[in-house]
Amino acid sequence: MRNLFNSRYNFIPFLIVIYLILSTLLRVTLWVKFGTDADVTPYALPLILLAGLVNDGVVLTYLLLPLSLFLLVIPNRWFQGKSGKILSLILLFLYAYSFVYLVEAEFFFFEEFNARFNLVAVDYLIYPHEVFINIWESYPVPAVLAFNFLLVLALLYAGWQKLSPFLAQKVTVKQRFAFLGLHLSCIGVFAYSVSTNSLAFSENRVANEITVNGVSSFFQALSTNELDYHLYYRTGDTTALFDTLTNSLKVGGGEFTHLAERHIDRHFPANPQGLGKLNVVVVVEESFGSEFVSCLGDDRKLTPYFDQLAQQGMLFNHAYATGTRTVRGLEAITLSFPPIPSESVLKRPNNEDMPNWGTVMQAQGYQSSFLYGGYGYFDNMNYFYSHNGFAVQDRSDMPPPHFANIWGVSDEDLFNHALNYYDQQTAKKQPFFSIIMTTSNHKPFTFPEGIPQIPATGGGRDAGIRYADYALGKFIEAARQKEWFNQTVFIVVADHGARVYGKADIPLRTYQIPLLIFAPNHIQPTVVERPIGQMDIAPTVLGLLGLEYEAPFFGQNVFNLPPEQPSILLFNHNHAVALKQGDILSLLDLNGKTNQVTYDATHERFTPLQQVDKNQLDLTTAYYQLAVEQFQHHQKH
Repeated sequence: MRNLFNSRYNFIPFLIVIYLILSTLLRVTLWVKFGTDADVTPYALPLILLAGLVNDGVVLTYLLLPLSLFLLVIPNRWFQGKSGKILSLILLFLYAYSFVYLVEAEFFFFEEFNARFNLVAVDYLIYPHEVFINIWESYPVPAVLAFNFLLVLALLYAGWQKLSPFLAQKVTVKQRFAFLGLHLSCIGVFAYSVSTNSLAFSENRVANEITVNGVSSFFQALSTNELDYHLYYRTGDTTALFDTLTNSLKVGGGEFTHLAERHIDRHFPANPQGLGKLNVVVVVEESFGSEFVSCLGDDRKLTPYFDQLAQQGMLFNHAYATGTRTVRGLEAITLSFPPIPSESVLKRPNNEDMPNWGTVMQAQGYQSSFLYGGYGYFDNMNYFYSHNGFAVQDRSDMPPPHFANIWGVSDEDLFNHALNYYDQQTAKKQPFFSIIMTTSNHKPFTFPEGIPQIPATGGGRDAGIRYADYALGKFIEAARQKEWFNQTVFIVVADHGARVYGKADIPLRTYQIPLLIFAPNHIQPTVVERPIGQMDIAPTVLGLLGLEYEAPFFGQNVFNLPPEQPSILLFNHNHAVALKQGDILSLLDLNGKTNQVTYDATHERFTPLQQVDKNQLDLTTAYYQLAVEQFQHHQKH
């Protein structure tokens, strides 16, 4: 084998060394910049690097297979001539350049999502135009590409002088097939015995993310983009789980109407003490996490308009998103449905005609609409809403905007369009229910010029929050001048937090979001301390209105819950799903893995539960397994 590497096959160790050095440097950088903040100690670093080298070695066997095939089929005489050397140099350049670019991409992805390539990366590949333009506008791409080019040239210049003299060394066909056979055997062994997370040794999520290989985690996400829940996750007897779920839901009131068919539909009678048939506008703010909101504890004063509105409305101090993607927030708000692994219902096939908040409102005579600042083909939003009873308007339905970037029109343009749209609905003498989805608070963080304290470019996330807040304030002030304002309830909520960070599998602090119900002529200013999830918003607002309805909602009207009954909160992160009730968080993950911890919100501390709480584990299983089965049943009809 040593003699074999003194030939064309010296490409193999050369590229292995480059990849391992780059990957090791990446791990050290990730630990310094992100790991230390997540309590990954220096004592864990040697094990991270050692396990990481193993993970990288496994991935290299796959990455280098095209090179092995190339070395197999190219005859000796090619390597002895000019053409062979040029082709070899091009191939080495492409490999080395790809390795450098990949490491840089992983760093920027980790910076944004505190993780290696995962389901988010897979989803982004579906929309290359938006993602490429976003990357181009958010990062110094030309400078990075130029730097990479020069760096790779330098590496090849240093290595080529040692590699090229051996290209003329003849390698027999037998030797080439023997090497390929060995290579394929290694791939076979690794495919059978080593998975992406085989060497995940820590209870700290960030430590494990630094340890794994990004290429491997990407292909794991790609292969599990739509999972068979019953194959991969903890399950139980459907009848017993259905009893567990209905016993949990019945504390929130309502009468079950289809128990014999094992459906969770509940009927809620009209409440004459409710607010009545008011218009309902749900403003879903992109990435508007609680960590930026002054009235929820931040001291940077980024949200003066929201803070003013909070003093005039019903503010929920402990509201949580179900996931880390826009479609997860919309799923929970619209459908009152759990964030089942691994893909949102909005993007799954056969998601038409699902019972949802919009259809409930239509049964009461409302017109339902979904207004989106971008192009609604993204994340399948237009298709989902238009096939579930909503009138849909996106960027293509709006007049030329004053400002737009790759993700959509500015929030001001979107809100101005919404104001005109609601004027039209009011003229029809029909109450309206509408969901507005904003886009401005998103990289590349570019905004209209001339707004105080909000730079048009270069302001980053803080500028994004300031602009979202500014536009929201302008929208509400403009709405105050409309005849329909006094007959409208506004719900302001985030789709998710700004980014996920923290060492826990479900880092709950990053899931906290603002939630405000605002109707100054109808709702007295108050602060609600009871925890609430996005899944609970529809039942809670319907309860405040006092409207009669029937729906298979998994969420609860939190004001119907007994004081001693803890709220149930559901979460999703990558492949993991979880349920929190009280201070216990129960997680379900791939391969039937389960975990339970207690959560201390004050100190953001997760402590492993000493004794399994089987009742809560069964409750967690009931929510997710039966949600999957309910959706599968819907797909068949």
